[in-house]
Amino acid sequence: MTDVTADATSSKAQHLAEFREHMAKQHAEAREKQGGRGKRSALDRVHALLDEGSFLELDAFVRHRATQFGMGKAKPFGDGVVTGFGTIDGRKVAVFSQDFTIFGGSLGEAYAEKMVKLMDLAEQYGCPIIGINDAAGARIQEGVEGLAGYGDVFFRNVRASGVVPQISIIAGPCAGGAVYSPAMTDFIFMVDGIGQMFITGPDVIKTVTGETVTLEDLGGSEAHSIRSGVAHFRAADEDDLNEQVRYLLSFLPSNNLDDPPAFEMEDDPDRESSALDEIVPEQSSRPYDMHQVLREVLDEGQFFEVQSDYARNLIVGFGRLDGQSVGIVANQPAVLAGTLDIGASVKGARFVRFCDAFNIPLVTFVDVPGFLPGTDQEYNGIIRHGSKLLYAFCEATVPKVTVITRKAYGGAYVVMCSKHSGADFNVAWPTAEIAVMGPDAAVGLVFRRELEASEDPAARRSELIKDYEDLFASPYQAASRGYIDDVIEPRTTRPWVIKALDLARAKRVAAPKRKHGNIPL
Repeated sequence: MTDVTADATSSKAQHLAEFREHMAKQHAEAREKQGGRGKRSALDRVHALLDEGSFLELDAFVRHRATQFGMGKAKPFGDGVVTGFGTIDGRKVAVFSQDFTIFGGSLGEAYAEKMVKLMDLAEQYGCPIIGINDAAGARIQEGVEGLAGYGDVFFRNVRASGVVPQISIIAGPCAGGAVYSPAMTDFIFMVDGIGQMFITGPDVIKTVTGETVTLEDLGGSEAHSIRSGVAHFRAADEDDLNEQVRYLLSFLPSNNLDDPPAFEMEDDPDRESSALDEIVPEQSSRPYDMHQVLREVLDEGQFFEVQSDYARNLIVGFGRLDGQSVGIVANQPAVLAGTLDIGASVKGARFVRFCDAFNIPLVTFVDVPGFLPGTDQEYNGIIRHGSKLLYAFCEATVPKVTVITRKAYGGAYVVMCSKHSGADFNVAWPTAEIAVMGPDAAVGLVFRRELEASEDPAARRSELIKDYEDLFASPYQAASRGYIDDVIEPRTTRPWVIKALDLARAKRVAAPKRKHGNIPL
């Protein structure tokens, strides 16, 4: 080797060593700053989430190209976002992690290019995209470039929707236009006391409306998990959050062309549960907890609930039956008697459409007396919002099995994945009541004049209610029409559903050619 070549090699090695030293210093500073806020650094978050040693970072040398507002004097490597690929339980994922210690994590042109590149590759490679959000929004110093960058990211969110699962982690502030990227992803996780999402901050709200509100009350995990429904999961800390993300991914395929992962379970697929025979009360007006039913039916009683704190009158989430992932939709009689309202309809529709997009069969448990009445519901659009759930079930082409445990009244019966809205198999317990409305209301409406003329209205009402219950408040009229495939003992629900899903697993649906439907948004 000549001296010139040796000198050149030595110079390049020196540059690389200087870069490594600079990056190590930058990371140490970020770790110190974030630690003071009770957070991990952007890079530490990635390593904590992924399988050990699996992270392959991309574009660590990227720096912004801005010069205005003194930006030319500060050009940190990475430009405020860590991007790359790794594995979770051995399965490939794409990850970006925003660095709040660099320009507040704000997004500029080069920053956006890194995210867009990662999202494009993830779509091509067919792997989930996980975004760790901790940023102040668009970078003011770069002007319109930051806004354009967000537009490019939003476009990729939409293009990847239904192609690869998209998961957002809110582990710091997410403000202004930045919130729209997580909002278009499939699932949002928030860390208690750290994660915040809002369009406009407390100061702007105070100026415009006069309201006084704290950051946490405005956009914290409790606000979005309970009140707005924006967040799907809450976590006590970042370790808890990582465990939840990893568990969620265990139910999901890597992309829309794959099947969900299957596991060997020790739970016997033919297992019956005598506890199910006793869960539904004899009095149809008495509540019970549908979670008890789910625990008895699903593999090893494991159920991963989605949006557990929002619209609690409808339960949605993931479980397994004979080791196969299933999406669960269930009315909750213990909350608002299991009625459907605006929040429940939207929550259910979004979940059903996700499962359909990613080949996850749907199992629906029905105990619904109808839609929640009231002017508040009507004025806020229960007609439009309620039809979203109906649309989602009708649109879904994955295997669909429905179990009616008790009430299935009126339009809500049709909406909750009835035979008429495309279910493959519908089964009912002997306690099922399938009718246009409940006995008391029906008798009062149909026999109003007769009751008014009766010498003993109370006695006559009791007779008529008994006649109505014998005729309609059972599953047998619906079964006689073929709307119910079988009436089964509750204890046999698990093996019945598993066999039905096994039959429907090879289901193929030929739909008319169209660009897309027009769901009533």
